[in-house]
This record gives sequence, structure tokens and C-alpha cells, in this order.
Amino acid sequence: MEFGAASSRVLNSNHFLCLIPNPKKFQSQIDLPSLNLRLPSNASFQISSSISRRDCTFKATLKDTSTSTPTVKKMSGNEFELSSLTALSPLDGRYWSKVKDLAPYMSEYGLIYFRVLVEIKWLLKLSQIPQVAEVPSFSEEAQSYLQGVIDDFSMNDALEIKNIERVTNHDVKAVEYFLKQKCQSHPEIAEVLEFFHFACTSEDINNLAHALMLKEAMHTAIFPVMDELIEAICNMAKDHAHIPMLSRTHGQPASPTTLGKEMAVFAVRLSRERRDMSQIELMGKLAGAVGNYNAHLVAYPDVKWPQIAEDFVKSLGLSFNPYVTQIETHDYMAKLFHAIIQFNNILIDFDRDVWSYISLGYFKQTTKAGEIGSSTMPHKVNPIDFENSEGNLGVANGGLSHLSIKLPISRWQRDLTDSTVLRNMGVGLGHSILAYTSTLQGITKLQVNEACLSEDLNQSWEVLAEPIQTVMRRYGVPEPYEKLKELTRGRAVTKESITQFIEGLELPKEAKSNLLKLTPHTYVGAAVELARTVDVAVNLVNKTKVFEIHSVKS
Repeated sequence: MEFGAASSRVLNSNHFLCLIPNPKKFQSQIDLPSLNLRLPSNASFQISSSISRRDCTFKATLKDTSTSTPTVKKMSGNEFELSSLTALSPLDGRYWSKVKDLAPYMSEYGLIYFRVLVEIKWLLKLSQIPQVAEVPSFSEEAQSYLQGVIDDFSMNDALEIKNIERVTNHDVKAVEYFLKQKCQSHPEIAEVLEFFHFACTSEDINNLAHALMLKEAMHTAIFPVMDELIEAICNMAKDHAHIPMLSRTHGQPASPTTLGKEMAVFAVRLSRERRDMSQIELMGKLAGAVGNYNAHLVAYPDVKWPQIAEDFVKSLGLSFNPYVTQIETHDYMAKLFHAIIQFNNILIDFDRDVWSYISLGYFKQTTKAGEIGSSTMPHKVNPIDFENSEGNLGVANGGLSHLSIKLPISRWQRDLTDSTVLRNMGVGLGHSILAYTSTLQGITKLQVNEACLSEDLNQSWEVLAEPIQTVMRRYGVPEPYEKLKELTRGRAVTKESITQFIEGLELPKEAKSNLLKLTPHTYVGAAVELARTVDVAVNLVNKTKVFEIHSVKS
């Protein structure tokens, strides 16, 4: 047979080649059976689109007689109830126990709760405006009743609002209807039920609720873990301030430092970002449908509504944004999320450095009975906490980056694109807090391997080229850099060769003596002091007073 242009296909024992006569080349009365060629299991066979002979043409076809793919069980979402096993997000499943402190603020429940709070606080504010005579000052008993609706707000209340929403198909209107139902039994409040949500657009309520969600989540859940993390790294810096370590620039040996000083760098960097975050003003508005108090001024033209709105927003512990459209512009959110991203980026840098130090043997990790590092390699003790942290920080930054870029942009006076995006604030914060706790857990497992650190320094006498050539410059020795380059670059450098070089220099006796005393272990500059005083540096970074937590429940 002669083979034409061919393509390759590896056949196994479950394939066979069937050569079928081309009917156009044969008379109908000629009966030529198909030729089946069984192939061995290790056969690799080239087949062509046609196989020619002088008197006939065969067409090759490849038949697969292997067993079919196993059938996958068909499942329907209707069979599943939400649980840690069925949750689509790992934050709500596998990692729930580590992020649940965010749930009271960043969940659907949290959003509904803060909407209820804002609606009631606004009604109380209206009762304090003399010109709004239709809402007289509430008695202490009525004020207590309204405050009780906030303080006693329960999961059942939130579920009732969701039931109302199934009818209204509008989440904020459902809150208004819930409050009317809740208060219609109170004679005094029942007289002013229509002043719930007075002159408000939904975004007047939502923007304040979102700001309060962020405020409480940051102060209650995020900042405390950030502070714990900074403190843990500060402690690493102080505990290891005296331990010399070979630096690496471009992955190559460089002037020595101390392990503690390198930890101090991260503590100060993280502290600086934490300070900047705390200074971001969380803003709010209450200016109506397009930011001009249109409906307010038609109903009560003599009321100074911009001032009323400012007083109200500030009473919630927020800063007031006077220039808005239907929505608060979300610029502060972008600033806050960018700041968290930068904090997370610094922590990724920390995670990777510690991971690398573990790989070099500078850190050992304590083991826990029963834990397994690898399903096939029993000896493994992997740096999984730092890897988990790095991975979650990447997920967090992806989500927070989109929020930062998208939220400040809204068509004309408002479009709805921010609404669905804002529901994902908890995702970025959740993966962040998960990462912080993973890093903290990893830090607790670290043990310094001083022997390994010392051995690296013993093998790196070439790092003393820098101080030697610097002293040579001071005392006018010609071509100091070039002479040290000739001695050290690309060559094995030992204590003996360095000593011999120093002894041959024309230097003052004291300068030469100091150089001869120098070793890679002692050539660490001010690293020890920098590490030991890291608390002072962190406190200086954070000397600006952070904004206080104002309880919105009182």
C-alpha cells in the first residue's frame, strides 16, 4: 500500500482500523469484505485520508470501541437547601467560622437592619423640626417605642420584610411597609405613619445604610484583626532584632541585615496604611431624588433642608456630602477599598517573603498532631497558612478593585449598576479578614532556625566588599571599588582572602583594625536598633487620632 499525506493518532487495544472499499471503484457484483486490523495496546499508527492501490481505493475509518464515559448523577438545585456544603461562596461554607463576625453588618440582614435604623431616625428627626407641624414632638414613651424597634430588631423581623418584598418587588419600600405595620398599634406614632420615608428616594436610605454597614464592619471586625496582625509582626521584629541575616537583592547575597529589622519594615508599612484607612471620611446624603431637595422644598419651603440633612447625617456618625445626584457619589468607598487593597498588597509581600524564608530554612514550622502536609509525601510541612493568605488576598483585591473602579461611575443622575455591586462589599472584606487570620495563624507556627541563618552568613564573606571599599574611599585609597570588584566578583571569597586583602591596604591602624574585626554576622548597621524601636515607629505613624466609633443604636 502507498500512504499519502498522513495524520497521526495513537490507538489503544480498544481501537481497530476498518478499511472499507470505496463503492465508486467497484462494480456492484464484486463482494470485497471490510478488512479489520486489530492493533496491540502500545501501537502508534499513522493513517491517511485515503489508501491507494493500483486497482482499488480504500477509505480508512477509525472506530472507538472503548467504554463510554461514566454517567454523572443528574442533580437539581431544587434538591438542595443552603448549608455549609451547598453554599456557592466558600465564605458562607468552608470558611464561615472565620468570617462570621462580618455577618451582622455586611449581610442582607445587616443591610435591612441599617435601613430600618435610618428610616426611624429620620422620622424622629422630622419630629424635631418646628415647621413640620404634622409630626409633633414624640413623647418619651413613643421615642422609646421607636428605639425599641431598632434595638429589638430580629431575624424574624428581617424575614418579614423579605416576605413583604416578595409582593412589592422593592426592598426599601418593603422596609417602609414593615415599619407602618409595626407602629400602627401605637396611637401616637399611628398618626404620622405616612411620614416614614418622607421626601426620600430609596438611595437616601441605602447610601446611609451602606455607610453604616462599612463603618461598623471596619471598626468591629476589620480594624481589630489588622491591629492584631501589626502587633504580631512588631513582636517578631523585637524578638528577632538581634538575629543577623543575609540580605538578598535580585535574589543574590547582599549586605547583611537582621531578621527583626526586616519584620519591622512590614509592621511600619502596614501601620501606615491602617492609619490612612482610619482617616477616610465615610459620607452620606439625604437630598432627595436628584440631590436638590426638590420634594422637601415644595412640601415645606421655609425649612432649611440642606442644614437639616447635614445635621441628620452627622448624627449618624458620618460626614455629610452636600453635592450629590440621586446617589452619594461613592468616592469615599473607592478611597477606602483602594486603601484596603494597598494594605493587602503589603501583606502579600510579607506572606511571600516569609514563605521564601521558610523555603531557605530560616524558619521552621511547628507541627500539630494529626495534621497532614501531603497526601503522598509524609515528610511535608507546608507553609499553607501563608499560601492561603496570599490566595485570599488576591481574591479580595480583585473584588475590591472592581468596587473601587465601578462605584464612582454612574450615568447622569443615577443608574442601577451600583446596586448589585454594593451587595458584594462583604466578599472583598470577607476574603481580607480570612487572609489576615491565616497569616496570624502562620506566624504562631514559626520557629527561627538560627543555625541556618548563621551558615548562610559564613558562606558569604564577599558581602564585606561594600564596607571595605567605603573605608578605602574615606582614606583616599585609589580605585577602591575596582579593586574589590577584582577580588570578589565571580570568585569564591573566604575569611582568609578578605583578611589578607585588608592587611595589605594602606590604612590607619584603627581603621584597619575595625575592618579586620568585621564579619558578615556583625556587619548589620543600625538594623538591631531599628527593629527594637519598631513600636515607636508604629506609634509615630499612627499619631493622628483615628475617628471614634459612634454608636448608631443610641
